[in-house]
Amino acid sequence: MNLENIRNFCIIAHIDHGKSTLADRMLLHTGTVAQRDFQDQLLDDMDLERERGITIKAKAVTLRYRHADGEYTLNLIDTPGHVDFSYEVSRSLAACEGALLLVDASQGVEAQTVANAHLAIESKLKIIPVLNKLDMSTARPDEVIEEMVNALAIDPELVHRVSGKTGMGVPELLDIIVERIPPPLGQVDSSLRALIFDASYDEYRGVIIYVRLMDGTLKKGQQILMMGTNRHYEVEEVGIFTPKMQKLKQLNAGEVGYITATIKTMCDVKIGDTVTDRARPATEKLPGYKEPLPMVFCGLYPTSNTDFERLRQALDKLQLNDSSFTYTPESSGALGFGFRCGFLGLLHMEVVQERLERESGVDIVQTSPNVTLEVLKSNGDVFRIESPADLPDAGQIEEIAEPVVRATVMVPSTYIGNVMTLLEDRRAHYLRTDYLSPHRVILVYDMPLAELISDFYDKLKSTTRGYATLDYEFIGYVPAELVKVNLLVNGSPVDALSFICHRDVAESRGRKLLKKLKEEIPRHLFEVPLQAAIGGKIIARESISAMRKNVTAKCYGGDITRKRKLLEKQKEGKKRMKSIGSVDIPQEAFMALLRLDDEK
Repeated sequence: MNLENIRNFCIIAHIDHGKSTLADRMLLHTGTVAQRDFQDQLLDDMDLERERGITIKAKAVTLRYRHADGEYTLNLIDTPGHVDFSYEVSRSLAACEGALLLVDASQGVEAQTVANAHLAIESKLKIIPVLNKLDMSTARPDEVIEEMVNALAIDPELVHRVSGKTGMGVPELLDIIVERIPPPLGQVDSSLRALIFDASYDEYRGVIIYVRLMDGTLKKGQQILMMGTNRHYEVEEVGIFTPKMQKLKQLNAGEVGYITATIKTMCDVKIGDTVTDRARPATEKLPGYKEPLPMVFCGLYPTSNTDFERLRQALDKLQLNDSSFTYTPESSGALGFGFRCGFLGLLHMEVVQERLERESGVDIVQTSPNVTLEVLKSNGDVFRIESPADLPDAGQIEEIAEPVVRATVMVPSTYIGNVMTLLEDRRAHYLRTDYLSPHRVILVYDMPLAELISDFYDKLKSTTRGYATLDYEFIGYVPAELVKVNLLVNGSPVDALSFICHRDVAESRGRKLLKKLKEEIPRHLFEVPLQAAIGGKIIARESISAMRKNVTAKCYGGDITRKRKLLEKQKEGKKRMKSIGSVDIPQEAFMALLRLDDEK
């Protein structure tokens, strides 16, 4: 296929604006998928994607389209819309020359629409603005186009109107893609350079690499070299997605497809690496991607200790298909052996946990999420910690810095006051207000990531009756007055219950946890003190009273000294018990505290 007849593009939008539905309609219209094989969310092949109605992994598909000028190959990449998966979007953009910027005609421009549009502009892509869902009774196309003009400086004459559900405007959109998106640049006779933009794992074929060829050709039996890892392999198969894998003799410059080689683990493949010919290697690599850094951490423990090995195997398998997820073994005195896991955000954490439980059948206990902190020690050393247990003694710490994100909240103007109050309660710092229209506003704040991952999103939705949308990007670490709060049971600290928070909320949060712990720990024969402490200073206390036995029940009358003697003996016994007795904290108590953290 001539380079002039190839178009590489992706669909970018806010979550639930109809990307996958529009992709389905294109597959049907070009005859890539027959009507009898068609089903909704065709490219979302993961059960979890279908149930939640969201795209989690970017998908590539090749369409053959007959235009008035001849036959064209359209390589479409369907991308996720949720902020946690924006790294998938950035990878897809690097493999394309153009992007369809999709906006819902009833919901209008949302936070992720703006973020994805900026990503596309930075990648120097040709943007085609598309207004979707015009079949809905709540569609307000003229107002939404005005929002697109105000937020993204888009020419209203260039906005194309479609309905992914009914297929209205889709044939014309395919013509616009051919006419407006430039063909790929590249030399078929140059040294091979192919960009790895994704990879997945298959039990029978090993690692399947998704590539965009910039220069050269790629065929079966060719010896290839990964320029980043300096490893070489022999190509076993090349092909394209239609959307099933279709084997071809070779892939040429400008095309998007897949290759399989004798690669057994995902660790051997680096997303963003350049594939070249081992015999005739390219002189320089293609620009890759920034590695996605996990920002949210939590512990995952099997409810039964016998399931530890099954959980490890499930994590190994999951990491083969999700390179942005990290884990390391850890142990807790309360919960036994488990893993410290790193995620890109809360939705990513939820998705991973659900996939683990489904695919492995292991019941999992999840500790409350926390963020990575940067600690400056008195001797000048700087290091990062992922768990409260890793924090050194207060005497060795000069300062603690927490991750801060730039949050963009899009909200109807009637809720501005409520949202600003909510943000300022979360230690957010106001930057600016932008008006999209008289009725819709963008609020921009800098806020600690720790405040955002607790329950901020739920509170934001309930405060605005579900109308607000949120996007955020990490901007750096900022020093803050953070303290580690230890929970002590009968004078002994319980490592699994310690947490790091801002000094202003330490007392209230510690007291709340102690009250819940008091309800969950059964009474003992001696009094059990529960304390929250910062260093050596106790900031909150509750007590579980001792079980009492009436030792004077058999004393009918007689001298009062006899009763006193029995009571003193009981008192001495309880004192001795308290000094040598241990308090067992039931698993249910930990579970209740984790649920309390979720409800917080």
